[in-house]
Amino acid sequence: MARSLAQSWRRILAHQAPSRWCFEQSSEPSHFLLKSLPEVKSPGISCVRLFSAQAAASTPPSSPARTPAQSGKSAAVKLSITSPGVVGDPYSPSEPISFWRRCFTRSGQKRTKEEFISQLKSMYAIAQVRKKYGHSKKKFYDESVYLYQEINTLMANGDKKSLRKFVTEHMYSTLKNEIKHRNWAHVHWELIMPIVKVRTLRARLIGTDKNDVMKSFAQITIEIFSKQKFEAYDSNGAVVSGDKDKEILVRDIWVLERSLFHQGSYWRLCGRIKV
Repeated sequence: MARSLAQSWRRILAHQAPSRWCFEQSSEPSHFLLKSLPEVKSPGISCVRLFSAQAAASTPPSSPARTPAQSGKSAAVKLSITSPGVVGDPYSPSEPISFWRRCFTRSGQKRTKEEFISQLKSMYAIAQVRKKYGHSKKKFYDESVYLYQEINTLMANGDKKSLRKFVTEHMYSTLKNEIKHRNWAHVHWELIMPIVKVRTLRARLIGTDKNDVMKSFAQITIEIFSKQKFEAYDSNGAVVSGDKDKEILVRDIWVLERSLFHQGSYWRLCGRIKV
């Protein structure tokens, strides 16, 4: 009787020992993970780091595993943009109002407030451009006039290849279609120097990172008054529009754009406002 009981007890221990060992072994990683979670702010980050460490340990030296930081860096490079592709807060001319209407009517007071806020935004944007590039009014206007002359000359000559570097991607597509669909075989265009007048109408920052104001695109809207000579010809050389011996006064409103965080950036045409 005693001998049979002892044999049964040995059989029970022999069956239970392996299952107990397996349970303790499988619970050790979970116990380690639970202890490590309170030490960091995000449990998800802790889990990723743990699994990344295990993957790196099991990966052969010839093919190292990519860490989350490396993957994020690659994604950031792929998502980098050279232009927003749109004009932020485009300028629109407003009708003049009298002093009495501006001061003693609700609509006048509301408009005064909106114009004041708009001026503050422009001042802030110009201040950031000055801080980054040492922006001065004369230098900016000289660059604007040069850009205005070059783009119009290339448009007249139909030089789409050279035009690309002076405009943004979206604007290049627009100007390329204009050249393609115009009915003139050749154009004579001439800018009479000096420019009659250049002035700034609006300046804005188009941000890409809400935590860093310098990761933005500056857009400055300018008004250009100039005297020009224009004449267009058909395929036979006959004049179909304009007169190259006559000066005409032209008013244009252009939006120039420049990145504040790309190395080697410069002013480019990103939009035109109809007048």
